[in-house]
Amino acid sequence: MAFGKIGQTLSALEIFDLVRADLDKVEREIGLESVASVEAMNYINQYLQSGGGKRLRPILVLLSGHLLGDANPGLIRMAAVVEMIHTATLVHDDVIDLAKTRRGRPSINVVWGNHTSVLAGDWLYMQAFQVALRERNFQILDVLIALTQMMVEGELLQLERIGKIAVTEADYMELIDRKTASLFSACARLGALTVGAGEVLEQKLGDYAWNLGIAFQLVDDILDFTSREKILGKPVGNDLREGKVTLPLVFALETADAEERKLVETVLADGNYDQVPFGKILQILTRHQGIERAQERAQEFTERARAIIAQFPDSPYQRALMAVTNLVTARDR
Repeated sequence: MAFGKIGQTLSALEIFDLVRADLDKVEREIGLESVASVEAMNYINQYLQSGGGKRLRPILVLLSGHLLGDANPGLIRMAAVVEMIHTATLVHDDVIDLAKTRRGRPSINVVWGNHTSVLAGDWLYMQAFQVALRERNFQILDVLIALTQMMVEGELLQLERIGKIAVTEADYMELIDRKTASLFSACARLGALTVGAGEVLEQKLGDYAWNLGIAFQLVDDILDFTSREKILGKPVGNDLREGKVTLPLVFALETADAEERKLVETVLADGNYDQVPFGKILQILTRHQGIERAQERAQEFTERARAIIAQFPDSPYQRALMAVTNLVTARDR
């Protein structure tokens, strides 16, 4: 399947091919930088790195850097840094959410326990900053520090709202801005900073990636209801089971009746679908067009991202960044 502008389309494979050599270097960098003096940390890092993932965040760093300048070793380092930070957030999220699986395998908190997993996440965060520090660039550190604060604040906000049904669209957008979109934006900005692009271009690319990140999270939350466990790599309906009310459900609850709201509240209180089958929640979402409306919102942010990247001169990297917007909205996991 092809993506991007008509007549100038790139496939997912073609996007990957543009940065394949760099991604191989990023993987080697992560491997080298994940060596610790404590053996347990080495086992955990090997387990995490072998777990795969889309590597979308490093790809954003690489494409953004190539779009605005020449490749350099710093670009590889920054791509490795954002993947290490992303992995650290996933480790901490799984501990907080009491998750059992991640990418189709037992999550590390299941394998090594919560205490070790928290420390492993901390180690990854600090190691990522250690790598970033080698650039001797205060602007890069400013971006990373602000990013880390935003993501931690997002996690705290989410914890405050766990199990609560009274979540508004504004509440939800505030949360995904901090937890997801801020990281996407930082990836593009870091790519621009590493190749010495000016502030205007850095900000513009950051805005593109922020909108992309919002769309990505919206699709993620839709897939939590509509995908299958084998494809998703974790149980479907997991967000609601963990006490999270995401946008499809926010929209559905706006017109749901008292009985329907009670069903949702029961799942939130129980933390399972024993009393209220998952299918009943899907019926509520369908009846009140929650998924459809969330898909429309995802498309709106996708179009905003496209409009921004369309302002850059045509090149393979510009077309790749345009095509990434389609990959985000058309994915099934």
